[in-house]
Amino acid sequence: MLDLFPPIAALPHSPGPYLALVLVGFAVGIGGHLFKVRWLVGVGIALIVVGALLLPVAAGIPSGEKSPPAEESFGTELGE
Repeated sequence: MLDLFPPIAALPHSPGPYLALVLVGFAVGIGGHLFKVRWLVGVGIALIVVGALLLPVAAGIPSGEKSPPAEESFGTELGE
């Protein structure tokens, strides 16, 4: 899947920027609620959604690699 979208490779692989984006989204949304500015609430929600959707992509969760069977990942047979 990542081969189809080359710009994804340019994204940072640490969770820090995405968590910061989510926190900024919450701050913007709260500010929008406090000042009763509806478009600012919408921008805050959009920032939260973008940060939450990009975080798993940066963590490599939707990778096309298959995980090895349990015997190979532990290095021994399970029954031993």
